[in-house]
Amino acid sequence: MAQMTTEDVHEYINGICFKTGPPGKVGVETEWLVTDHADPTAPVAVDRLAAAVESGGPPPGGSGITFEPGGQLELSSPALPGPARAHEALATDLDHIGKALAESGLHLVESALDSTRPPRCQLHRPRYAAMQRFFANHRHSSGYTMMCSTASIQVCLDNGADAADLRARWELAHRLGPVLVAAFANSAYWRGRPTGWKSTRWAIWAATDSTRTRPVLDHDSDPDPAIAWAEYALAAKVMAIPADPGTDDPWTADPGLTFDQWVKGQGPRPVTRADLEFHLSTLFPPVRPRGWWELRMIDAVPLRWWPVPVALVAALADDPRARAVAEESTERMCEGRSPSRGLWMRSAQRGLADPAVLRCARDCFDAAVEALPRMGAASLAVLVDDYADRHTRRGTSPADIRPLVPEPRPATGRHGAERSEVPDPGHMGGAP
Repeated sequence: MAQMTTEDVHEYINGICFKTGPPGKVGVETEWLVTDHADPTAPVAVDRLAAAVESGGPPPGGSGITFEPGGQLELSSPALPGPARAHEALATDLDHIGKALAESGLHLVESALDSTRPPRCQLHRPRYAAMQRFFANHRHSSGYTMMCSTASIQVCLDNGADAADLRARWELAHRLGPVLVAAFANSAYWRGRPTGWKSTRWAIWAATDSTRTRPVLDHDSDPDPAIAWAEYALAAKVMAIPADPGTDDPWTADPGLTFDQWVKGQGPRPVTRADLEFHLSTLFPPVRPRGWWELRMIDAVPLRWWPVPVALVAALADDPRARAVAEESTERMCEGRSPSRGLWMRSAQRGLADPAVLRCARDCFDAAVEALPRMGAASLAVLVDDYADRHTRRGTSPADIRPLVPEPRPATGRHGAERSEVPDPGHMGGAP
C-alpha cells in the first residue's frame, strides 16, 4: 500500500475541493429536530422516524434523506440552477415529508437546538462511536450535544469561474459568516432557560475541538484557499482510523496524532486516499470546501423562513450588483481583514445587537431583495423582504422570540447533565 505524502494531500485538495467552473448552482441541506405531538419531551426513536418518512414514498423533488446521530432528519436538495429552482424542489419535499410525519403524530421542531431533551445518540455506527470517544477523551462535552441536539441550514454554492473568482467568493463567504450567524440565530434557550447566546448552536460548535471547527480563513492562514485548506486538514487531529475495508477489525478512535503526523509515518499504517477523504469529512469549519462551498454557520429557523438564508446567500454570491454591495459592506465590517474570532463570537452571543453586524446585515438584505427578481426569484424576494421587516431591520432574529416549550425531563445516567451543558459565554477556550 503506497503511503500518501504531503504533496499528495495538497494535490488532492487543489484538484477535488477547489475545482472551478461556471457558478450558479444552489443546493440546500436542512436539518430538523423531530418531536412527538403527544409528548414533546420524549425522544423519537429513529426507526419510528424512518418508518414515517418511508410511508410517504420517495420525495418528489429529488431530495436525499438521511439521519443525524441524535435522530435529526436531514433533507438535501439536488444542486440546481439558481435559488428559485432549489427552493421549489426542497419546498415540495418538505411539504411531502411533513404530511407523512403528521400522519404518524410527529412534527419538525422550529429551533436549532433541542431545548427539552438531553442528547441521545441513536445511530450506533463506527463513525459516531469514534466521534463520541474522541470528544470524551478531549473533554469536549459540547461535542456530544453538537452531534445529537443541534440542527442547521447548510447552503451549498459553486466555487467560482476561475482561480480569481474562487478566491473572491471564498473571502466573501467567510466575511458573510458572522452576518449569517447573527441574522438567523435561533437557539437562545436550553432546558427552558436563556443561555446568554443568540446562537447557542454556534457556541456549542465553537467550543468543540478548534482544530476542526475554527474558520479556515483567519489572520494566520495562507491567502491561497487550497493551501489554507490543506494546511488546516494536516494540522487537525485525527478523529479515527477506520478499519481496513473487508475486515471486521475495530476502528482506532482518537489515535493521538494529527493528520500531518500520520502522513509522515507515525500512524499504525500508511495513509490512503480513502483515509484522507474520511478525515476531511470529520472537519467542520463554517465554510467547508468540497468541490463547492458548504456554508455551515446558519441555525435552523422556523419552517416559514428556511428559504430566506438560501435566497440571501445565493443572491449575494451570484448576482454581480448584490455581490459588490456585500463585498464592500462585509469588508467594512471586518475592517479590511478576515473575520476575527471576536466578531464571530459577538455575532453568536449578541446577534444583531452588534451595530457593525447590524449595518452589514441590512445592506446585504436590501441588496438581495433587489437582486432576486433579476435571478428569476421574485417570490423569494418578497419572502426575504418580509423576513427583513420582521427581524433584520429591527435588529432581531428568531432567537428573540421566546419559545413555548414543555418542562424538560431531568437528564440522568449515561446521558446526564454533564453531557448536556452548553458553553458558558465567559469560558470559550479553544473557540474559533
